[in-house]
Amino acid sequence: MLGEKALEEQLAQARAALRDVSRTVTPPERVESVGEAAGGRLRVTVGSDGRVSAVDLDPRLLREGSEQLAEEFRRAVNAALDGQDEAGAGTEPMPDLAAMTATVERLQDQGLRQMREITLAVGETMRKLHGRS
Repeated sequence: MLGEKALEEQLAQARAALRDVSRTVTPPERVESVGEAAGGRLRVTVGSDGRVSAVDLDPRLLREGSEQLAEEFRRAVNAALDGQDEAGAGTEPMPDLAAMTATVERLQDQGLRQMREITLAVGETMRKLHGRS
C-alpha cells in the first residue's frame, strides 16, 4: 500500500503528464465551407472561425416571401455548417483537456483530503483501543 507522500508524488506526476499532453495537442483546424440553397440562388459561407463570413443572395429570391426565404437561409446555413463538420470528419473529437485536468486535480485533492481524514480517524481509534487495554 502506498504511503501518503508516495501517493501525492504519483498524483503530481500524473497531473504534470496531463498538463504536458494538453500543451502538445492541437485541435483540428476549421476550414471555410459554403452551403447553397434555392437552387444556388442563396450561398452562405462559414469561415474558418466558425462564423458566417458571407451571404450571396439572388434578389429574385426576395419575391418568394419571408417564410420561404427563412427556410432557404436555414438550409444554406446548415449546409455550410455541415461542410465544416465534414472537413474534420476523419479526425477524432478533441476532448477538453483543460476541463479534464481541472477535474482530475479536484478529485485528487479531494481524495488526498479524505485519505488524511481516514488516517487520522483510524489513528484516533487505535489510540482509544490501546488506552482501554
